[in-house]
Amino acid sequence: MDQTNEAKWYVVHTYSGYENKVKTNLEKIIENRGISHLITDVKVPSEIIVEESGDQKKEVESKLFPSYVFVKMIMSDETWHVVRNITGATGFVGPGSRPVPLSDKEVEALGVDTRVAAPAFEVGNSVKIVNGPMSGFVGKVESISQDGKKVTVLASVFGRDTAVELDTSSVALAD
Repeated sequence: MDQTNEAKWYVVHTYSGYENKVKTNLEKIIENRGISHLITDVKVPSEIIVEESGDQKKEVESKLFPSYVFVKMIMSDETWHVVRNITGATGFVGPGSRPVPLSDKEVEALGVDTRVAAPAFEVGNSVKIVNGPMSGFVGKVESISQDGKKVTVLASVFGRDTAVELDTSSVALAD
């Protein structure tokens, strides 16, 4: 097993629906064994989607990569065995049983290692749309995506409330 002293992102395949269980179990083992310096981060990328059914709206968490968990770790025989033997994990992504770390480009493209700054507004705030065809309209923030890049604004258009999804850069707090 190749050993490096630098933590890299690896992809672990899981049984369908076991992503969060694998993440939780792995975090418990990391804490119990005191190996947080070897396995530094575990992520299940997801987003919140608002589903409408009739007149009811419900926020649902949707996995961006179903059946996959991202683990930032220093690869060694010990860490390989810890991750590989988690209940629900079927193995690392890579040829045979040899894990292949994600390249920096892949990590950036997948948005796995991003720290999102909180937007300057919250659900319920009054905002003004500053870009695009609805520029100048004022509305209330209905929801903010988990990654903080999109916002759903309820704007009054022709006397009717209309939900509009926009980039957070397209809205500003109303005065």
